[in-house]
Amino acid sequence: MAVVGAHVLLYTPEPEALRAALRDAFGLEFVEAHPGWLIFKLPPAELGVHPANAEFGVHPGDETKHELCFMCDDLEGTVTELRAKGIECDGEPQTESFGETITMVLPGGVRVLLYQPTHLSPLDL
Repeated sequence: MAVVGAHVLLYTPEPEALRAALRDAFGLEFVEAHPGWLIFKLPPAELGVHPANAEFGVHPGDETKHELCFMCDDLEGTVTELRAKGIECDGEPQTESFGETITMVLPGGVRVLLYQPTHLSPLDL
């Protein structure tokens, strides 16, 4: 037996708008599993495991918190392009220990981190 992929779920009160943003602003390829029900192909991914503690923004009762982050190779250019396509970003990019970051606010208030990593990545293997 082998794990051959991952299926990520985003929950929003505005699923049609979020699907449209992923299709149109991000340009993600998709299949239509049912009429209007799009399943998107994601770029290559990596998986990190962090401790569930306050240092990583996890507080008592939130131990099952999970987070989706999108990675890019040019944060400034990607933010400019996405904002031009109607994607809201909070403030300006910030420097973190793992890279340059900004939080996107997608339709329905779905908050997703976008970052240009400075850490080693298994995607380079």
